[in-house]
Amino acid sequence: MDSKPLQFKTIILSDVHLGTHDCKIAEVNHFLKYTQSEKLILNGDIIDGWKLKQGGHWPKTHTRFIRLILKKLEKKDTEVVYLRGNHDDVLAKFLPIAFENLVIVEDHVHHGVRGDYFVLHGDVFDTITKNFVFLAYAGDWGYRALLRINRLYNQWRAWRGKEYYSLSKAIKARVKQAVNHVSNFEDHIAELAKSRGCIGVMCGHIHTAADRMIGDVHYLNSGDWVESLTAVVEHFDGRFEIIEFADFVKQFPLPADFTDNDEAAPFSRTAATVAAPLATA
Repeated sequence: MDSKPLQFKTIILSDVHLGTHDCKIAEVNHFLKYTQSEKLILNGDIIDGWKLKQGGHWPKTHTRFIRLILKKLEKKDTEVVYLRGNHDDVLAKFLPIAFENLVIVEDHVHHGVRGDYFVLHGDVFDTITKNFVFLAYAGDWGYRALLRINRLYNQWRAWRGKEYYSLSKAIKARVKQAVNHVSNFEDHIAELAKSRGCIGVMCGHIHTAADRMIGDVHYLNSGDWVESLTAVVEHFDGRFEIIEFADFVKQFPLPADFTDNDEAAPFSRTAATVAAPLATA
């Protein structure tokens, strides 16, 4: 296994949802451990305040995520930009905040190698989230229920020796209303970036990773660490790339005795099984 972290100019993560059972905390911690960058953008919903209000779920591994970020700030001089999401919207009352290399803001302009990118979580274009909070909470409850079904389904798949499969992601991809919502969301985000004089836009919120052109605007979505397990990285030459954990773990395998997650997700167990021969190769 490679021991030296991968080096990038910028790393963009979103929708980690710390404080929930569905956060793939072991995977995102593993990713943070083996990557380094000059700048780290945490693009909203890193902490799930909605769930924490209801009791939530905060094991030591979630605290470890915070420690990994602080270590990058302190020892690696990483610039960290934290953007408010809708699940951590309590921060809106205090923005902007700056602590040396850490800033917490509503939106941000990233000066990339090839031009400026407008950065925001993206919930500003979600009418339900912004104007009908009670419906947003109801929708969130339904999504959590779907994720619980997903966990049970993947426990059965793991017992059958099959790899992890995101049932919830597959259902969303096939529902016409959801597909149309994503398309409209992306178009609005691209128009906003253009109006700000930026060549591209970076967002999260819809848990769907993307790297494509919308007209003459470069649209990037960093996905999430609940289903997609993806991040966007900027290389030193200005290229952007979506990193999928399923590919990342091939280069940096999880140890055979991997127990970092308090509640091991099916993906973790499968990945650990696959990675064990690689780790000893």
